[in-house]
Amino acid sequence: MTKIGIILGSTRPGRNGEAVAKWVHKIASERTDAEFELVDLLDYPLPHLDEALPPSLGQYTQPHTMQWAAKIASFDGFVFVTPEYNHSTSGALKNAIDFLYAEWNNKAAGFVSYGSVGGARAVEHLRLICAELQMADVRTQVALSLFTDFENFRDFAPGEHQIATLETTLDQVVAWSEALAPLRSKVAA
Repeated sequence: MTKIGIILGSTRPGRNGEAVAKWVHKIASERTDAEFELVDLLDYPLPHLDEALPPSLGQYTQPHTMQWAAKIASFDGFVFVTPEYNHSTSGALKNAIDFLYAEWNNKAAGFVSYGSVGGARAVEHLRLICAELQMADVRTQVALSLFTDFENFRDFAPGEHQIATLETTLDQVVAWSEALAPLRSKVAA
């Protein structure tokens, strides 16, 4: 069965992303077309990139890199849950992505973002990063506004319309993950 990782891209204390990621996982877990797993970056404490060789060589030396690589390699696609910090994604998510290369290749990527403008600028940066990593990013994204999808900017209360957008995002991520399977199997062979 297709496996999709829902990556919680914030490690900030008191982060809004935890409630968002749990919401994504809850809705995704009700589906039968794929298996979904929540991956919290707090569970993978990666320092700033500390591998001597470029990730594209795949010659990892650090135990934390090998653990992270094994987790990411186990998935066929991803939904990135990202905040928008200073018109981009979080440094923690960017660092986690930068640790690896081949483990991201030929996999689908969808986005659930949040921020003052729905995290749209963070996703635009992530789309460029995904392109470099040979990932297929899906068009539909969930953009959650701190003004309308949170109460007092802290308590997550998404609008009902966001569920349909999330379902479409998940549909696309699963479909593209399955479509890219032959490319992944060629590389593994």
